[in-house]
Amino acid sequence: MHTKQTANEGLKRAYLITIPAGDLAAKIDSEIKKIAPQVRMPGFRPGKVPANLVKKMHGEALHAQVVNDTIRESVDQLVRDEALRPAMQPEVGLNDDYEQGKDAQISVSLEVLPAIDAPGIDGLKLERLVVPVTDAQIDEALAGIAGSNKSYKDAPKTKKAAEGDQLIIDFVGKLDGVEFDGGKAEDAALVIGSGTFIPGFEEQLVGVKTGAETTITVTFPEAYQAAHLAGKEATFDITVKAVKIETETVVDEDFAKSLGLDSLDKLKEIMKAQLEQQTAGLTRTQMKRQLLDQLAAGHSFEVPATMVEAEFAQIWQQLQQEASRDEDPAGALKQIQDEKDEYRGIAERRVRLGLLLSEIGQANGVEVTGQEMSMLIQQAAMQYRTEDRERFVQFIQSDPMAAAQLRAPLYEDKVVDFLFDKAEVTEREVTVEELQAAIEAEEGAAPAPAKKAPAKKKAPAKKAEEAPAAEEKPAAKKAPAKKAPAKKEAAAAEEKPAAKKAPAKKAAAKK
Repeated sequence: MHTKQTANEGLKRAYLITIPAGDLAAKIDSEIKKIAPQVRMPGFRPGKVPANLVKKMHGEALHAQVVNDTIRESVDQLVRDEALRPAMQPEVGLNDDYEQGKDAQISVSLEVLPAIDAPGIDGLKLERLVVPVTDAQIDEALAGIAGSNKSYKDAPKTKKAAEGDQLIIDFVGKLDGVEFDGGKAEDAALVIGSGTFIPGFEEQLVGVKTGAETTITVTFPEAYQAAHLAGKEATFDITVKAVKIETETVVDEDFAKSLGLDSLDKLKEIMKAQLEQQTAGLTRTQMKRQLLDQLAAGHSFEVPATMVEAEFAQIWQQLQQEASRDEDPAGALKQIQDEKDEYRGIAERRVRLGLLLSEIGQANGVEVTGQEMSMLIQQAAMQYRTEDRERFVQFIQSDPMAAAQLRAPLYEDKVVDFLFDKAEVTEREVTVEELQAAIEAEEGAAPAPAKKAPAKKKAPAKKAEEAPAAEEKPAAKKAPAKKAPAKKEAAAAEEKPAAKKAPAKKAAAKK
């Protein structure tokens, strides 16, 4: 193998690798010797097929395999020998006029990561804006819980059911007089006006009394999830076992115990923690942006264009998706087109900050443990069907780039937390509105190495100010952002929302 450098400009490198035809032929002969004992051919005993016949049968396939393997091994050796740190996967090509029996020439072009001195982390000063939780807020939240945990008591037997009343009913659904699966229930609770059952079901029960028996006729929606019922007219034989009226829910010790808690004080304690958690994400976002702005202001270096383009492509794709859902898609698309250069500058800022965070993490021993990585893989696998999860795990374990993408967001969070611990942090109490205003101001004013993002920016621009996830292995590119930069609300979301639990299967009469 002979290597010649053909380009060295800035972060760009190019090489021409020549593999002698004799080396390739020797590898092919070696492969033939490996497979010959397993080759079967009429007229020959197992393992006794001559090498020339084996080559005739499998030569083309073996040649293609050897060439591919040699290209991969040569590029890997080039990276090692030249001590390269690729920013992205190198572009590799085999000369067009190559044919078996000739030397192979492999062109390799890539961008390398810039040499960055470990950024200083002394002297960082951050302000943590804290939103205190008041007793009034706790009481308001508890009132909301009480409102969603309504209780009912039996109404007089002469009471006619009205909007907001709860009915306890038995029902049997029929199509053309024949019961259908899923259309039967006993002691089903139905609140008139709740919209829980299919259209027309609840309305026909207004005015019934306890003990009443009636039959109603309804039509299932055309888009009903059960295909055999969609758009069909059905009857329901109904027995009203009770009519109940709503009672006032008092937030007291008994209410707390009905929720499985020891006391009202414990309920208030939990509610306070939840309210604090709601603003904790906003507080972290505001602190993180202060931190990134300080890092960006103190460092300016060339970044790989390929990484910037990849980052910009992610931002641009998400912006276009948001524009397509706007009330005025054409107008929204025109706006982002007019600001395209600004978004490219934001992509460059992201890449630069990602490299800085990576350098800080490596210099200070920040790492994602094997246990943490296993948890990440298992969590990501849960997004797939049960039968595909094991295949996903195997893919992540066999593909270093995919593993790096999965690891990157957690690694960034760990580096940011490390810097939070090192910084001098002061606290200031503010309202939620003041905290949000501070984040908005930073979104518009954060200095970018290229063009500065305008202060008055549509929501899509806001999230784009955050840095990409850094990674321990500089050659690895960050994973596609799970957080949508096109949503202002996403700016506060540091974590993915918990997956929704699948609803329990309901009777067919219900939505």
